[in-house]
Amino acid sequence: MTRPDTALLDVDGTLVDSNFHHVVAWRAAFAQHGVEVPAARILQAVGMGGDRLVGAVAGDDVERARGDAIRAAWEAGYDALLDQVRPLPGAADLVRACADAGLRVVLASSGKSKHLDAARRLLDVEEHIAGCTTADDVDTSKPAGDIFAAALRVANGRRGIVVGDTPWDAQAAQTVGMDCVLLRTGGFCDDDLRREHPVVALLDTPAGLVPRVGELLLR
Repeated sequence: MTRPDTALLDVDGTLVDSNFHHVVAWRAAFAQHGVEVPAARILQAVGMGGDRLVGAVAGDDVERARGDAIRAAWEAGYDALLDQVRPLPGAADLVRACADAGLRVVLASSGKSKHLDAARRLLDVEEHIAGCTTADDVDTSKPAGDIFAAALRVANGRRGIVVGDTPWDAQAAQTVGMDCVLLRTGGFCDDDLRREHPVVALLDTPAGLVPRVGELLLR
């Protein structure tokens, strides 16, 4: 098997500390439309595409009746919180370390383009990335693997390895035959992160992965 030549880095919860901002925005959006959902249940679904999250959290009936309206309310709510989002420890260093190790780096976000643009401004690593993907680039969101397959094509890579923070990242990576390193920065416990889908390693923050890029990403 060939060595990975492309690092596919998830963004929300992996490079920027935004998962709990998403939870706040989703919970307010559900409440605005008369649906009370515990924050913990929403957190367990963060990392899925927004097209899947409403049904996963509140059921198919809510999705059919109010899915689009809830997503619009979430978007407005998260937009209002964007200035509170910060990079995770070592996030920019991880991007640079991957590039320095000879990996093509793609920011593989399944979020909206404007939210990825905000994260890119925070990270300030444009000269080290080979490309980006967002929800606009695929028809099917995580836990389907389309976003990572699209990211590999963007970089014209042969083999990718994923760095993420949710079980959905691991599932999506496995779906397209890629290995995955997961960080605990998304708010999931270790059992959830390892659930059903093998991962190369679990680490606390991007900073912890920086000195181990060669060991874990260039296997």
